[in-house]
Amino acid sequence: QVRLMESGGGLVQAGESLRLSCTSSETIFSIADLGWYRQAPGKQRELVSYITIDGSTHYEDSVKGRFTISRDNAKRTVYLQINSLKPEDTAVYYCKLDSYGITYWGQGTQVTVSS
Repeated sequence: QVRLMESGGGLVQAGESLRLSCTSSETIFSIADLGWYRQAPGKQRELVSYITIDGSTHYEDSVKGRFTISRDNAKRTVYLQINSLKPEDTAVYYCKLDSYGITYWGQGTQVTVSS
């Protein structure tokens, strides 16, 4: 069973930055596509960004230019650098690992942005 552990969330003011981390318990990490999702109160979970096994990245339009996803296979960790935070970024952020059709989710980390 793969366990994903997110960290790095918190309460910040608009305009500040955070770096979220998600570490996998298993080495399957290196052969997996990785994604960050978020779920705001009363809303559905939505994709924020993903990074593939070969390092290709994708960002949703709402976060382009402010969010940066990266991965460190040696540390089995995927990062999400979030700059210029806005109140509308407030959500629980989840990481997802996909490998050979199997999906794992982390427990989520709360990001709250005050105006």
